[in-house]
Amino acid sequence: MSAHPTLTPLQRLTRQLSRGARRLLPAPVFSHPPIRISFDVDDTLACQPHHSAAEHSRLPAVVHRWLGEPLRTGTRRLTRELRKQGCSIWVYTSSGRTPSYIRRWLLLYGVHVDGIVNSVRHSEALTVHGFANSPSKFPPAFGIDLHVDDSEGVKLEGHEHGFRVVVVRPDDEHWVQRVIEAVAQVRAGYARGARSGC
Repeated sequence: MSAHPTLTPLQRLTRQLSRGARRLLPAPVFSHPPIRISFDVDDTLACQPHHSAAEHSRLPAVVHRWLGEPLRTGTRRLTRELRKQGCSIWVYTSSGRTPSYIRRWLLLYGVHVDGIVNSVRHSEALTVHGFANSPSKFPPAFGIDLHVDDSEGVKLEGHEHGFRVVVVRPDDEHWVQRVIEAVAQVRAGYARGARSGC
């Protein structure tokens, strides 16, 4: 006598097959939320003409002089690639530029950011975390996994305070690839952590 007398033989077979198929499926993979990456502005995204070429824009130069600064070549391509990889794009600057200015400047080039940390938000975060020796940047306060900066000093602060920094010089022609490789390392670290159960 069957455990389910009301099921037809076909229904019983279908139920058994679906149980067997579930056993064959791989265990669910626990993924990390999207990687949040932040970029410094001065000498990282906004470079001087003698360091790096600027992104081309369809808007007249006078508009850019009035509303923004030159954006480093490769920024649009890099942000598109990072978005394809599921990354969240932020700006983290120690300057006093307002978030509205930064958003408007980047939108002139077609670049959208998910969040902006300026000197005001940074100071508020340091107050909350109660640092005795305040770092110039502290990405973990904003859930940022990787920060891109031109300063070796910020990288040293990263080692001291436990956050990841990739340094790209203003004149580095391969900076886009350097950032993509750093993101891949962060992703690989999360994958190793997930496999080890951390």
